[in-house]
This record gives sequence, structure tokens and C-alpha cells, in this order.
Amino acid sequence: MAKDIVVIVGSLRKESFNRKMANALRELAPASLKLEIVEIGQLQLYNQDLDVDPPAAWREFRARIKKADGVLFITPEYNRSIPAPLKNAIDVGSRPYGQSAWDKKPCAVVSVSPGAIGAFGANHALRQSFVFLNMPAMQQPE
Repeated sequence: MAKDIVVIVGSLRKESFNRKMANALRELAPASLKLEIVEIGQLQLYNQDLDVDPPAAWREFRARIKKADGVLFITPEYNRSIPAPLKNAIDVGSRPYGQSAWDKKPCAVVSVSPGAIGAFGANHALRQSFVFLNMPAMQQPE
């Protein structure tokens, strides 16, 4: 049975380099991997008050992450860090405290940018979150 890998694209732009990379990786993936892009643009901004009765989009997102065998993050760099929609998706998935959908999910990062450092700042910032989220990350290639 194929491993179920959720792909989170940090850019919301339809024609983003990162979305193109996600689609290319889906096409190139071996039969042992099923890569599915899970959209994050519909997620309402995280607000702890809403955890009492979470929006349907939050519940569906959290359930999908929990079901996955692993996560592939594909992100651009915004201001030496990750885009706001990606940070929001991480926050939505990590709450309520103690019920993180990300817990123990193996993950990897692909950062795409036409810039000289290839979105290294975003890649590095995202990896810092993995420590708290308890997500074992693929270390190489960096």
C-alpha cells in the first residue's frame, strides 16, 4: 500500500513556483507514495476562542493531517521566514494544546525561490517549528 503523504504548499498563488514544484513531485512520485496537496487558503486565522467549536475547515484539516503517514512542506520565503498562510496552517493543526495533528508526523521541506539562496530562510524557520511540533524531519539534502 502506498504511503499517504500530505503536501502543504506555502504559497496561495495559483501559478506559484512552489505549486508547480508540488505538482511535478506528485507526477514523479513512485507508486509507493501517494502525494496529495491539501489546501490551506480556506483556513480561518487561528483564534484560540474558536477551539470551543472549531470551524469545519479546521476540523477537516486536522483530521486529514492526522490520517497522513507524513507531510511534505513546499514553501517560498517571505521576509526570511515562511508565508503567513503556512504559519496559520501550522497553528491550526497544532491546537488545541496537547492534541496536535502534527505530532510524530515524519516530514520534509522543499523551498523554492528564484533568489540566490533558494528560500533557505523559510526552510530554516520551518525546521525550527518542527522541534516544538515533534515532527521528525528529513535532514539531508538541505
